Amino acid sequence: MSENSNFIKTIINQDLVSGKHDEIITRYPPEPNGYMHIGHAFSFLYQYHLAHEVGGKTFLRFDDTNPAGESEEYAESIKRDITWLGLDWEELHYASDYFEMMYNLAVGLIKKGLAYVDDSTEEEIRTMRGSLTTPGTPSKYRDRTVEENLTLFQQMRNGAFKEGERVLRAKIDLTSSNMNMRDPILYRVMFMTHYRTGNEWCIYPMYDYAHPLEDAIEGVTHSLCSIEFENHRPLYDWVVANTDVIHTPRQIEFARFNLTNTVMSKRHLKRLVEEQLVNGWDDPRLPTVAGLRRRGFTKDSIWNFALAIGLSKQGGTTDYAMLEEYLRQDLKDKARRPMAVIEPLLVTITNYPQGEYELVQGEYNADNEALGHRALKFSRQLYIEQSDFLEEKPNKKWKRLSLGLEVRLRHAYFIHCHDVVKDSNGQVIELLCTYDEATKSGSDFDARKPNGTIHWVNNDSLAAEFRLYDVLLHEGEEPAEERFNDASLVTKFGYVEDSMIDLKDDTHFQFIRNGFFVIDPDTDRAEERFVFNRIVSLKSSF
Repeated sequence: MSENSNFIKTIINQDLVSGKHDEIITRYPPEPNGYMHIGHAFSFLYQYHLAHEVGGKTFLRFDDTNPAGESEEYAESIKRDITWLGLDWEELHYASDYFEMMYNLAVGLIKKGLAYVDDSTEEEIRTMRGSLTTPGTPSKYRDRTVEENLTLFQQMRNGAFKEGERVLRAKIDLTSSNMNMRDPILYRVMFMTHYRTGNEWCIYPMYDYAHPLEDAIEGVTHSLCSIEFENHRPLYDWVVANTDVIHTPRQIEFARFNLTNTVMSKRHLKRLVEEQLVNGWDDPRLPTVAGLRRRGFTKDSIWNFALAIGLSKQGGTTDYAMLEEYLRQDLKDKARRPMAVIEPLLVTITNYPQGEYELVQGEYNADNEALGHRALKFSRQLYIEQSDFLEEKPNKKWKRLSLGLEVRLRHAYFIHCHDVVKDSNGQVIELLCTYDEATKSGSDFDARKPNGTIHWVNNDSLAAEFRLYDVLLHEGEEPAEERFNDASLVTKFGYVEDSMIDLKDDTHFQFIRNGFFVIDPDTDRAEERFVFNRIVSLKSSF
């Protein structure tokens, strides 16, 4: 656990030592109105760690108090993502399970004279709340009798009023310096079908009323949330103190997690999906857990990154390149290193026998012998990367192939380029080379030094599509849609060595010099149509 999270750990340990709590219970309370992103993942990871480090529990609770946009699909996706991260929960709850209890607790507030039904419009209520420099003014409905309020609230539940005609407000303090305490709305009328309760309800509790009750009902001891809820804490405490609940949870805020070149808002992410700027919630460019998983991120890299950053009171934005660097560190010794050619250039070895081939052996990762070896087909024609050939006379720093130069083909032979074939536009489309049979990799040949070592694949290797990803957004203050990086996905077509056909879809690869890759679900093995996502390049800018 990072040192940055010590301010919360200190509170938890003090509460255990003092005897205030015998067991620590935290909760992760997502609203099922979108897919989980990496910021949500950080929150649950810390909720889980802080409780389990001291033998406590963590609950998963869906805050499904707003039927607009919520769905079973989103709830299931969140559970799936949490499980993939290697986390779990001791109990699963839904805010909608407590709707009847919340309603009865609201009736209790009315009976205590602490809540009233207001007929004012949304705009009138906003005006009556005042401003930071002027106090609020009371609604003309604020002094309704308890009996009248009980009748109207029951009628709200029964569907007697249209949306916006009536709300239930708390009666607190219209002069409070905290705007959240100026008679906040507790219930509103909404004629929408809830994905779990159907049409049973037509009034729904507001988040600031429901959330503290859910924590109290479940016995949560420490309610951890992001810093924007700090000003809501007095209302959180007021709801718990004035309703008939047994437990008193404590709300603690931490700084919101942000990454450069992306967006941490389900609302904005949903807009990118709906406007088809990306290909669904699991698009590998998105910071959703589903997107990161499809991109090829490992759960260990996300955990290590999160624990290194920690929780703090101070906000800030973390460089996306730091996340990528943790991924590189996680993959460098785990990933097999097969060969792939993304921008192929045909090579014909003019002195190799026509129609013949041989198998050459190569280890998958020289730094991890446990990953084993494979056989590579070598014949008269093969492919190298276009970027590994330079027609013009190169300078002394050029360590690849050029006319008159010699390079080693990884795991195979030295080849010497003696001529090129061009198309009608003058573009080089084929290299004519010779090979030296005495230079086979693994032999004791050391008569001369090649001008570098390059990767290759045989000309009958597996055809493949390579999806190369860049950052989702350009930096700036404009809306996410206006900062969208049109070059965030570039598709290329090339080849991968035959050994790839036997490797599992969740295997991570380092294609030599091209970066780390993973097989995308769009792959169709039956048709031998392979699609690879580049997870991250080899170079770090962090």
